[in-house]
Amino acid sequence: MESACGMPAGASVIRDGLTLCWDALLITEHKNLMTKRRIRLFGPKYNNDNYNKVAGQVNTNKLWTRDFVIVSFVNFLISLNFFLLMVSIALYAMDNFDSTPSEAGLAASIFVFGSLIARLFSGRWIERIGRKKTLFIGLTLSLIMTILYFGVNSILLLFVIRFFHGAAFGIASTGTGTVVANIIPKARSGEGIAYYALSSTIAMAVGPFLGLFISYYGNSKMIFIAGVVSAALSIVSAFFLTVPELNLTEEQLQETKGFKLNGFFETKALPISIVCFFFFFSYSSVLTFFSAYAKEVQLVDAASFFFVIISAAIFLSRPITGRLFDLKGENFIMYPAILLYMMGMIILSQASHGYALFLAGSLIGLGFGTIQSSSQTIAIKVTPPHRMGLATSTFFMSLDLATGIGPFIYGLFIPFIGYRGMYVGAAVVLLISMFLYYLLHGRQVGRGHGHRYFAEKPRN
Repeated sequence: MESACGMPAGASVIRDGLTLCWDALLITEHKNLMTKRRIRLFGPKYNNDNYNKVAGQVNTNKLWTRDFVIVSFVNFLISLNFFLLMVSIALYAMDNFDSTPSEAGLAASIFVFGSLIARLFSGRWIERIGRKKTLFIGLTLSLIMTILYFGVNSILLLFVIRFFHGAAFGIASTGTGTVVANIIPKARSGEGIAYYALSSTIAMAVGPFLGLFISYYGNSKMIFIAGVVSAALSIVSAFFLTVPELNLTEEQLQETKGFKLNGFFETKALPISIVCFFFFFSYSSVLTFFSAYAKEVQLVDAASFFFVIISAAIFLSRPITGRLFDLKGENFIMYPAILLYMMGMIILSQASHGYALFLAGSLIGLGFGTIQSSSQTIAIKVTPPHRMGLATSTFFMSLDLATGIGPFIYGLFIPFIGYRGMYVGAAVVLLISMFLYYLLHGRQVGRGHGHRYFAEKPRN
């Protein structure tokens, strides 16, 4: 029996079988070649299985979900309320109660002490109480405290309201940070946190701009009205948020009881949080005393756009730095970011023209913005899911502590070294923090790709 082309049927079957085997061999060889190339480029663990796993996560895990957008918007409103008052409250205290610079700094920083204390307990109890319930507690208290500003008639009462307003902020921001950490796909954590942090970045532009503008051309009641509106909108927006809750095991519940250190802090997130204390300590000088500095150097008009420049730099760089974090690892972007941040502080300390303020704002925005989102991502990545709330609160406690202590300490030195000397000192703090980052985290990161999804490059 012959095939259609005159070849015996048996020979035709053998020919077809050999052809299929040859094609399969070529396909297998091509896959092996591609795997070798990936291993050579990205590391020995970046084989086909890992590649497919990571690629699948990146391609199929959706980042821009409805809940991600809502929680980011709520965080924007919380941050707007914070920045709106933070940049104007020191000037308000000095103008209305004849406060000294140190007392005015305390009026700003006592807010953060309230937030710090609240985070100690909110991060510990958020999984027991419930994430959405904790968020609503913080948002409601924030609205009440903002309304109470209208009745302030002494510096002492201002201290009290600022303290409890800070506590409300600490609870609410711990809630949003925990929620977003659990809805971002793991393989896109750097990118996701970077985009989420843009909500604070936009608030960092709008809040200080409005606060400074109203302080110079309006009155304090207008600032408080804007704060009440943002607090009320945050509550309304949170109603539409679907929050993933976590069912704790008995062992995990026991971790939240008692007064052990790991019941208040996530120890795995402590190293990066300690480093971030110094980054935030330096930035507190900008948040609290920039408006007074701008008046002293007669750059009030340019100063109105300073925080807008900072926010624009962060806004444009965050999507890029977030992707670079996922692809290249934290060290690839952290060291350059610290240097840019430090250069911005030095330029700010010597500014005598508007363009110098804009250049300083650009560098500070690029540096500080990258450091903030990358550090938060590091804290989240090293933490198990059921302790995500504690990791979030631990990280932000370093921010709170630095922002609380910073204005008070800077206020003590301003009478002796002036505002320019203060910003030079802030740059020195950043230089120290770069070496501290290397000691506590940077040196432990593998060469090449320093996180869980990508392997270290092999040595040739």
